[in-house]
Amino acid sequence: MATRLGLSLPQMKQYDIGRDIPAVARAAEEIGYESLWVFERILFPEPARQGLYGIPGLPWPDQYRSVADPLVSLTLAAAVTERARLGTSVLVAPLHVPFQLARALASLDAASGGRVVAGIGTGWSHDEYAAASVAPFEKRGQVLDELLDVCRAVWGPDPVSYEGELTTIAPSVVGPKPAGPIPVLLPANSPKAARRLVDRADGWMPGAAGAEQLAEQWRGLQELAEERGRKEPIQSVLRVNTIYTRDEYKGDDRRPFQGSVAQIVEDLVAHDAVGLEEILIDLQGRVRDADELTDVAAEVFTAARVAGV
Repeated sequence: MATRLGLSLPQMKQYDIGRDIPAVARAAEEIGYESLWVFERILFPEPARQGLYGIPGLPWPDQYRSVADPLVSLTLAAAVTERARLGTSVLVAPLHVPFQLARALASLDAASGGRVVAGIGTGWSHDEYAAASVAPFEKRGQVLDELLDVCRAVWGPDPVSYEGELTTIAPSVVGPKPAGPIPVLLPANSPKAARRLVDRADGWMPGAAGAEQLAEQWRGLQELAEERGRKEPIQSVLRVNTIYTRDEYKGDDRRPFQGSVAQIVEDLVAHDAVGLEEILIDLQGRVRDADELTDVAAEVFTAARVAGV
């Protein structure tokens, strides 16, 4: 069975979101992509007190100056597609009130006929936490745990009731319900996060940083699942952040998924050999506009399938 391929939607500042998100979503489904994905950035601090991903000195990409809201973006895509799954990679849990996010995801799933995949993480930007004013950065793990609890309650049978640190739900009818079970995917960037994933989530959402590293992480996660007595298989979606260039990248310092379509596909083949179920490909950052994004996405899809991905 071929690995499922997904495409990230155009949320960044060079796009007209009302026009380009529906257009790219329709085109991606026609090309053959089986899922459409969004990410979350809510602000661009100037000056940045933290580097990108919390790495000192690493600059934030200029495209992050404007990133469309992830759930609005998925709603635009849902309205013009029929089959593609609609995924978040990722929603930053502590930027959202848990009850409201659970309801929004349920409504989107009901409206789209059960196509939502909820990739959720804890994020890294102190400025985003402060702006969202839901919880301090130091409580990010507890907020994620509470969100998982609240989602399970809100998506489950009525009456819904829950009492946690942030959320109190008196016994209530809460609808609409999702059309089907919404898969929840988590990263596993620490031992604690890996245990949370194995114990509480449906699947894993790693970022691509080299096929050998990915294979090692996947083996470790499967071993942990066996140790902890998990019965259900771990679903898996690999996130690929490309650094697309029209011509072949010639330097010896080429990073995974940096370069031309041929080089990106070469890396897709290597990572696909690890055996994950799905790969989402983010091409939006280094193209001029939605037309070029659609053309490159079609070229990557065709080349990847020819290469056996």
